[in-house]
Amino acid sequence: MQKAIPYLQFRGGSSKGLFFKFEDLPNDEALRDQMIIAAMEGVGPGDARQIDGLGGGTTLTSKVAIVGRSSEKNIDLDYLFIQVIIGKGKTSTTQTCGNILAGVVPFAIEAGIIPANSPTTTAVVRMLNTGALCEVTTLTPNGQVQYAGDTKIDGAPGTAAPIICNYLDTAGSTCGALLPTGNLRDKVDGIEVTCIDNGMPEILLRATDLGISGYESPETLDAHVVLKEKLENIRLQMGPKMNLGDVKHTTIPKMCLIAPPIAGGAIHTRTFLPHICHEAIGVLGAVSTATACVIPGTITEGLAVVNPAVNGQFLLSVEHPSGEFTVNLSTGTAVNGLPTIEKSGVLRTARLLSKGEVFLPEGIWK
Repeated sequence: MQKAIPYLQFRGGSSKGLFFKFEDLPNDEALRDQMIIAAMEGVGPGDARQIDGLGGGTTLTSKVAIVGRSSEKNIDLDYLFIQVIIGKGKTSTTQTCGNILAGVVPFAIEAGIIPANSPTTTAVVRMLNTGALCEVTTLTPNGQVQYAGDTKIDGAPGTAAPIICNYLDTAGSTCGALLPTGNLRDKVDGIEVTCIDNGMPEILLRATDLGISGYESPETLDAHVVLKEKLENIRLQMGPKMNLGDVKHTTIPKMCLIAPPIAGGAIHTRTFLPHICHEAIGVLGAVSTATACVIPGTITEGLAVVNPAVNGQFLLSVEHPSGEFTVNLSTGTAVNGLPTIEKSGVLRTARLLSKGEVFLPEGIWK
């Protein structure tokens, strides 16, 4: 006997995931997580291949969004992001996901959670993982979600309709401060780093300080065992100093190696998630990295190429292995010499891939 749970599957940005309504899942977190693991990986011990579930066998395709109407004033939707940790039979809610966020408003419309307007629909989404807010606008001509369009984002094939995401007041949303250690730079194991959180906790390191160029392919870096050991040692030491506690079993902070840009951008990157090199860069990872570039004194100094702000807005292109990611930072009056980040804008796309029911063995409830 199996139990059917309704779902929709979306590509959001350069990720892919299953979307559920809160009302279709149990309130008990332990049971909910077991259901999500079963939906993604199947039953029994964790399977990194995810043969018995709907997951795609990679970190970028093992993601889940749970969405519902918000009870808070001036907020339209609540969004909980859950990362299924590949092959471990575990989940993580310590971070949010900006790529999956791109599918939240289209999902809410398709699932009947909110009505669509015309020609566009805008909703304020609360990311329950961090409490941060994002204003999301999607095209809805004649009250229907438009998926086709000419917008191209690196890390996803083809083109689609644009989805505009304006992150509101995300500085320190996970760590409690934009610079969680209180320093522009820290030194750990003899290597200078900058710890930052503008929506995604990150540790930035100069690639050359680790004996690499920063332009290697993700496959080459994944095979570099010594490099990955160094990164993990630094991550474990800095996690508590970033107010994240013991991060051994969490997916944050991310590790971002930086180098001078080579394609006309502001900075070149290689990001670890935290143990596998990203084929691109996460949405909020790009936001945090871009933010470090506009703060004088971080380790991006001397590497980043930043054009002057226009009316308080910085437009920065963050280069990554499969292209670039453009971030629009709106800044306000500086405090203690640091710019205040009022809004972080990014452009994403999303597409509805499938809808139906995922079948879960009744044994999960027992």
